[in-house]
Amino acid sequence: MHYENKYSSLMLEDVKKIPIVNLFIKTANDNLGVMGYTEHGLRHVGLISSISKSILRSLEHPKRIQELAAIAGYIHDIGNVISRHDHGQSAALIAMRILKDMGATPEEIALVISAIGSHEQEVGEPINSIAAALILADKSDVHKTRVRNKNISKYDIHDKVNYAVEKSFLDVNKKKKIISLHLNINTKVSQIIEYFEIFMPRVLMSRKAAHFLIVHLS
Repeated sequence: MHYENKYSSLMLEDVKKIPIVNLFIKTANDNLGVMGYTEHGLRHVGLISSISKSILRSLEHPKRIQELAAIAGYIHDIGNVISRHDHGQSAALIAMRILKDMGATPEEIALVISAIGSHEQEVGEPINSIAAALILADKSDVHKTRVRNKNISKYDIHDKVNYAVEKSFLDVNKKKKIISLHLNINTKVSQIIEYFEIFMPRVLMSRKAAHFLIVHLS
């Protein structure tokens, strides 16, 4: 089957204006808060959207692919409105309906939902450049501002590790073919080894995503 136009003119700002998108993000974040998870709301998705786009911009991917990465980043966690379990797959299905209704082409819908459906560390794989950028952006978001619990004495290890990270920056160096995560960790709050104790699956997934992007550099 042939489609005349491969891409639409849909932009991230258009997606942000859809009331149900922001309602689902807020409700999903509220649901996770009840379950004791760190922040997954507008701060998180906005940051992941920006970083996903920035990664592909730094690697000089086409501007439309950059924009689709931004869109994927913004709605990647929307499936948490249904359940934390398999939220990547739920998010992909919700995104498919939203993007179709907004006039996105089948080709770009396929790119976005395959990336969203591949971002969970239990089952995810960097199957395309958008997915790889989304994985790197999502797994690098470790920061004290994500901690909801105001009582430090009741922090679990995830709260403690996040609260200890005072600065987080993902650096992409196309010339040297290096993608690296720089963290400033307050070791009075949490020891560095604790980061690796709970986030090693994220580290390994991120390494695979970085390798995908570097190998596929033009």
